Amino acid sequence: MSATNFELEAQLRNDLGKGASRRLRRAEKVLGVVYGGEEAAASIAMEQRKVVKALENEAFYSHILTLIVNGKKQKVVLRDVQRHPYKMQILHMDFLRVRDSDLLVMRVPVHFIGAEQCPGVANGGIVNHLISDLEIRCQASKLPEFIEVDVSKLGLDDAIHLSQVKLPAGVESVMLNSGHHDITVVSVHMPRQTKLDEEEAAEEAAAAAAESAEVDAEKVAAEDSKDKDAVKADKNEAHKTESKK
Repeated sequence: MSATNFELEAQLRNDLGKGASRRLRRAEKVLGVVYGGEEAAASIAMEQRKVVKALENEAFYSHILTLIVNGKKQKVVLRDVQRHPYKMQILHMDFLRVRDSDLLVMRVPVHFIGAEQCPGVANGGIVNHLISDLEIRCQASKLPEFIEVDVSKLGLDDAIHLSQVKLPAGVESVMLNSGHHDITVVSVHMPRQTKLDEEEAAEEAAAAAAESAEVDAEKVAAEDSKDKDAVKADKNEAHKTESKK
């Protein structure tokens, strides 16, 4: 797991209210709140440009962050992000203060590795990623940046289920421990169009075989009919000869 460190600077907000919020947003500020721990909740403001840059990194959403408020550092995790409905603008962020011993429930991204060595892919299959993140429970000090899933040994029509995903020590799956279904995380199958083409080819082959069999049956019936007509003709001829005698 990566040891990426994220630091984000913020200033305490003393001017609250809708008017003040509008002024701050016009000044390219992102509003926020930091809460939890033994301290009171605090309203803060951050630079829009720096926030947008930080949010470009996937790990920012599932990492222990360092929030520097008026020069004072504190460990936090990101709990919520509110975006403008149509502008490229962050409106508000919620941060939770954490200590290393705190028990957290977080969603962390899933990274799939080994597709280049996957036998199923070598045989024409494709890797289907059925989840992109996983809800886990662990102490803050053990929070992983991501969960890694190795698909290098999967053949065609093979799959990895949630119970087969190896989690770091001290990390547990919320879904599995809550008695939910053991979902499929990733699978390898032939592309749907290839399957359709194969099924269509099989149907055409079966239809051709049936048609060929039908033609053969008609030929046999025709030959049998000819034989019967010949026998009948021979009998008639024999009967006529007998009558003349």
